[in-house]
Amino acid sequence: MTKHIFMTGGVVSSIGKGLTSASIGMLLEARGLKVRMQKLDPYINVDPGTMSPYQHGEVYVLDDGSETDLDLGHYERFTHSPLTRDCNYTTGQIYLSVIEKERKGLFLGKTVQVIPHITDEIKSVIKKVGEQDVDVVITEIGGTVGDIESLPFLEAIRQYPLIAGKENCLFIHLTLVPYLKAAGELKTKPTQHSVGQLRQIGIQPDILICRSEKPISRDEREKIALFCNLAPQAVIEERDKDFSIYEVPLSLVSNGLDEIIVKRLGLTTQSPNLEPINEVLHRLRNPKHEISIAVVGKYAEHKDAYKSIYESLDHAGIHHHAQIRIGRIQSADIENEGPECLLSGYDGILVPGGFGERGVEGKVQAIRYARERGVPFFGICLGMQCAVIEFGRNVIGLQRAHSSEFDKNTTDPVICLLDEQRKVTQVGGTMRLGSQQASLHPDSRSILAYGTSEIAERHRHRYEFNNQYRPRFEAHGMRIAGSSPDGKLVEIVELPDHPWFVAVQFHPEFKSKPTKAHPLFAGFIEAAIERHLRLVSKSTDPSAEPANY
Repeated sequence: MTKHIFMTGGVVSSIGKGLTSASIGMLLEARGLKVRMQKLDPYINVDPGTMSPYQHGEVYVLDDGSETDLDLGHYERFTHSPLTRDCNYTTGQIYLSVIEKERKGLFLGKTVQVIPHITDEIKSVIKKVGEQDVDVVITEIGGTVGDIESLPFLEAIRQYPLIAGKENCLFIHLTLVPYLKAAGELKTKPTQHSVGQLRQIGIQPDILICRSEKPISRDEREKIALFCNLAPQAVIEERDKDFSIYEVPLSLVSNGLDEIIVKRLGLTTQSPNLEPINEVLHRLRNPKHEISIAVVGKYAEHKDAYKSIYESLDHAGIHHHAQIRIGRIQSADIENEGPECLLSGYDGILVPGGFGERGVEGKVQAIRYARERGVPFFGICLGMQCAVIEFGRNVIGLQRAHSSEFDKNTTDPVICLLDEQRKVTQVGGTMRLGSQQASLHPDSRSILAYGTSEIAERHRHRYEFNNQYRPRFEAHGMRIAGSSPDGKLVEIVELPDHPWFVAVQFHPEFKSKPTKAHPLFAGFIEAAIERHLRLVSKSTDPSAEPANY
């Protein structure tokens, strides 16, 4: 029988349920178990694809093309759990499914209600994930206990042990124990109230994980256990980690969480193999190099908007024993202050994706700076499109080169709408999404990085390189380093005479792990390290600055 772990959160939002769930998944896999991960989000949007990054952070895209919550990025980076569209459901999806069934007459004239119809639908999507060859399903409930929109999901997981068996279900509640500086003490009352609300719904947590910036004493843990109806050993401290998120699994192990879980669920497992995550932390703590990377984006001030980008840079740093210092640069600021003011001193420049015209010219200026100064450059999605625009304007001489997304009247639309998108009228879930094949040029940097000529990467875009301009770009030195198997869509562009200038239409950040850096991120960081070492070794020589390219 598949075991189910349900993760809820209380007191405040953004408390770290996704990271904690992923860490638990990693620990159970380290014990030899097969794990599946799932996130149930209470918002009414069908998926996060139409939501602003300021509202929700990045949209994480899976191989099957589903646009999902950013917590699925944690799941994929921490575990080997196969992720599909069944791993992320929203209130919007649940209600849409029930309404479609009602329209088809599948409820045989019954009054459709939250209980049992909505809760039954929620239980069915939980059950679906556990029907395959899997030992444990970890289901995270988005939002905070007490939110109105979370109630149907909480009611559904309250009911779930009635069909799966109480012995096969485990409830974990993640909460906050705040430290009041003025009083000089931790306060347990918010946690007591949060668990109280959960118990009013009918859910008694089996394990309580307490986030705190200070150590929680034995007396405080016993107090929490007494008021929350738990054994003291089931109150787990999860102190804030300032160094790395990859410390979280080891922190949970040191507090005995994995042992409690396997005993409570009656699982027979091996001792956890923690060597991979220990090696990751060893490399992070003992870097051989320290370099700086500028990420020039539209949403640079919002850390979660480029969550996977930052993680992938760290993974590449782990791969090369390097500490990565990231500068988050607003592309709109470059338009106002100039690239020389904001980008000088960085060892590499990365321009990520985005939507809308704001800040695009700043990205173009940043790319020109990287191209002319010989600074390693990596462009992703819109970053690639801006690289094409910059090259068209400043190398080929197409002064009005632009994307038709931003200038519908441009005389040189070097970036244009995909043919398949011309008749699309709906916004949500209609882009070129998910894993797509590409073939690499035999002399490219990309093929050296990947070590193979055929790749598959995840996409999320509507606009593409305009093939009418392809001969002119190639004639002026831009290499089409990757294209769709039929050759119709440009996937990667490179400048062969530049130290490292690679731009891709896809999103490689979605396939990077701490134990296996993505090859393009690894290549980018390697080039940045080489530049840094070269400049350091020649710092006394005024001619050490690379010539223009």
